[in-house]
Amino acid sequence: MRIELTGILEEFEGAQARLHRLADELTETRWAERADPDRWSVAEGVAHLNLTSRAYLPLLREAIDEANKVGVPTPRRYGRDALGWMLSSLMGPVPRLGRFRIGAVKTIPAFVPEGDLPRTELLKEFDRLQQEQMDCVQAADGRPIHRVWVISPFNERLRYTLYSTFVILPRHQLRHLVQAERVWW
Repeated sequence: MRIELTGILEEFEGAQARLHRLADELTETRWAERADPDRWSVAEGVAHLNLTSRAYLPLLREAIDEANKVGVPTPRRYGRDALGWMLSSLMGPVPRLGRFRIGAVKTIPAFVPEGDLPRTELLKEFDRLQQEQMDCVQAADGRPIHRVWVISPFNERLRYTLYSTFVILPRHQLRHLVQAERVWW
C-alpha cells in the first residue's frame, strides 16, 4: 500500500483509539451531558462524526468506482488539490486564545445531532463506520484518486479530489475528538 494511504489509515486508527480512551474515562452522565449549553456534549460530537461518515461513505464508494474507470496512470505520489489542501490544513483541532476558539464554525443543520445518544450505540456505529472508511482507503490503493472529484455534502459548491477527501476525514475527526476531550477538562 502506498505510504500516503498507510498514513491515512493510521490517522483513522488513531482517532478510533482516542475516542475509546475518552469513552473509558467518562461516566455515562458526563458522556451525554453538556458542560456548556452552547457547546456539544461528547455524545453529540461523536454523533456528528457518525453523521459525517454516513454522508461521505456513498461518495467515497462512487469515487472509487469512478477511479477504476479513469484511463490515467497513477502518480508516484498522491497530492491534494488546492481546495483539498486548504481544507485539510484548516481541519485540525481549533486553536484557542484563552477562552476564545479561533476558526470555529457552525455546521449545517443536516449534521447537527439530535436525540438521546447512548454511548454503546454511538461507539459501535463509530467503529463500524470507521472500518468502512478504512476499507475505502484500502480499495483506492493504486487508483488515480487524485483525478476523481468528490462534492462536499456540507456545501455542494465545494469539491476536492478523492485523495484530498481521505486526508480531510480523519483530520475532521481529530478536530471533534479534541473538542470532546475539552468538554470536561
